[in-house]
Amino acid sequence: MVNVKEFVEKAIKEIREKVGDGKAIIALSGGVDSSVCAVLAYKAIGDRLIPVFVDTGLMREGEPERIKEIFGHMGLVFVDAKEEFFKALKGVTDPEEKRKIIGELFVRIFERVAEEHKADYLIQGTIYPDIIESMGGIKSHHNVGGFPTKYKFKGVIEPLRELYKDEVREVARYLGLPKEICERMPFPGPGLAVRIVGEVTPEKVEIVRKANKIVEEELEDYEKWQAFAALIGKATGVKGDVRVYGYIIAIRAVTSRDGMTADILPIDYEKLRKITLRITSEIPEVTRVVYDLTPKPPATIEFE
Repeated sequence: MVNVKEFVEKAIKEIREKVGDGKAIIALSGGVDSSVCAVLAYKAIGDRLIPVFVDTGLMREGEPERIKEIFGHMGLVFVDAKEEFFKALKGVTDPEEKRKIIGELFVRIFERVAEEHKADYLIQGTIYPDIIESMGGIKSHHNVGGFPTKYKFKGVIEPLRELYKDEVREVARYLGLPKEICERMPFPGPGLAVRIVGEVTPEKVEIVRKANKIVEEELEDYEKWQAFAALIGKATGVKGDVRVYGYIIAIRAVTSRDGMTADILPIDYEKLRKITLRITSEIPEVTRVVYDLTPKPPATIEFE
């Protein structure tokens, strides 16, 4: 395990030396990785740090508002880019293409903000598993394999690049971040786009967002790595004595240490039944709910 005190001192020194007298923007998502980076960078360069939150329209319910509450005191720059992301993803069905489109668009937005604020550096919360999976061809993380090869920054700084997720959580606790951040489940950089199999549309995002919230609420007390909902297709069903063609939601819940491998979270039948009934009754467009029993490998944790 990492020596947290030494790591924090080293990371602050690295950021301070690389940025020098300049400014840096940080890609802030509200997850534990980017939140830890934000605190480290703020300690290193103070108000020369510009935290940027891009609302892609692909976030969990209530997430953008909560980010404003927690990080507003740092001079948070809030970018509403929902229309840009939905336009860029229109008609796209390939999972890797989705990730690369999202990674590219993120960087172009960060470049615009950096130009406005005369910032030369980008700081992001890349962790070691992101690098391993992207370089190994398992999937393109939007901040590694999905990151464009050409960009306008003088440099990209990744203070957490050698840490695993559990080590990042240790650093978060040491820095005094709120428990909801320290213990937050991993959430993919491309957001709900990779929890929709096939084309991403505003309607599908809204459905999977609601389903995701139900799964998180119902499994809140379970010890887990991740628990979420994904929209995986359409199937026939019966609602109000009428045959309908609605969406299929998959429940995914796993245990893991670092996300490199994962096992299925044992959930009792009555809990699964309750989740199913809530999803199908609270989201009229859903006709079927399934539970994914596949470990990693052979499956990945996310559906895309």
